Amino acid sequence: MTAIILVALFLILMFIGVPIAFVIGIIALIGIFTVPYIPEVTVPMKMLNGIDSFVLLAVPLFILAANLMNSGKISQKLIDLSMALVGHIRGGLAHANILVSMIFAGVSGAAQADTAGVGKILIPNMKKQGYDTETAVGVTAASSTIGVIIPPSIPMIIFAGLTNASIGALFLGGIVPGILIGVGMMIFVYFRAIKKGYPKAERAKLTEFLKLVKETIPALITPIIIIGGIITGFFTATEAAAVASMYTLIISMFYYKTIKLADIPKILTDTLALSSLSLFALAAASALGELLSYYQLAQMAQDFFVNNVGAKWVFILIIIAFFLFIGTFMDAIPAMILFVPVILPTATQFGMDPVHLGLIVVITLAIGLVTPPYGLCLLLAAKIGEMSIERSLVAVLPYIAIILVVLVFVAFFPSIAFFVPKLINPSMFL
Repeated sequence: MTAIILVALFLILMFIGVPIAFVIGIIALIGIFTVPYIPEVTVPMKMLNGIDSFVLLAVPLFILAANLMNSGKISQKLIDLSMALVGHIRGGLAHANILVSMIFAGVSGAAQADTAGVGKILIPNMKKQGYDTETAVGVTAASSTIGVIIPPSIPMIIFAGLTNASIGALFLGGIVPGILIGVGMMIFVYFRAIKKGYPKAERAKLTEFLKLVKETIPALITPIIIIGGIITGFFTATEAAAVASMYTLIISMFYYKTIKLADIPKILTDTLALSSLSLFALAAASALGELLSYYQLAQMAQDFFVNNVGAKWVFILIIIAFFLFIGTFMDAIPAMILFVPVILPTATQFGMDPVHLGLIVVITLAIGLVTPPYGLCLLLAAKIGEMSIERSLVAVLPYIAIILVVLVFVAFFPSIAFFVPKLINPSMFL
């Protein structure tokens, strides 16, 4: 009876618009108060323990790297390079939008920073060049989701911490799906551009292109440093995030000279504000996880799947459907904290590799970034484009379909995702 009341209260709080982090915390507090064997002090203890982790330091550090890129005008330079590469194709600015999101993903691991940084530049420019607002908002929001799929990825780091899966293997496994999603979006944009008559730029001259490459090489080296360092074991994911932040700060201050000492306090303040959203939700989820453990939800889920679901493919479909639903109102980090420990024993029983499960969960939850009511990337892009959430959702649906197609291929044909990574480092995929 208590469980039913808690679920009902959860739904009511969500319906009246209470932020999800507070909803999780309230349910954890009330739920633990009703359990006689768990002291009330467990709630703050679990919240503190939940974020007292060396791995979780990567969250604010990668967000800091992204904010430094945006403040240091590196995003603009990457956009210029992307335009030089694909701007001559019909709908070139939309193609550049997708391509720069793929490049940006290799630095930040945070989709929201991509939406905010790239969106503020490209959405107004696309509208000025004759793109309808739906395309400008839809492309920007949807392509930002690649930020949590192409490494480095904050959700992948969290998943690895929960399951002891190899962070390097997860990072390598995300490269091919992220590229496939980006290419799929560009193909759709190309045909849409022909239909709508969107403009294209003149092909960049070789001298101009080489100049842009020279200007952006320091920024383009960042993903190589991060991913290469993690894969080779030179440093951990958290250390990689610190290196990325320091490296981005150095090139912004001394190479590009676009950040001054006076700018740093605001950059740090913005980073803390954005990081606190995810970390508070994570802390609250850790407290709620204690309640779920008391009710033995993991064992109940395992018994249900063993007794009622006999096929691995059915289990995978249920997992995708479940996280698609959860992602509509919950951030990826608390969603994984709460539910990955619940499904992991069953996935192991079905013979699923944790890295494979991680890719499925991360890609599925990435869709939640563009599905309301949570959908932070969609909300940011809609606000920048001054368009209603309803119209923005319709605009992003074709791109969601592309992500779903890639997700299905990764889920049922994992060799597609792991083919290239196995060539790079076979030892991670034994």
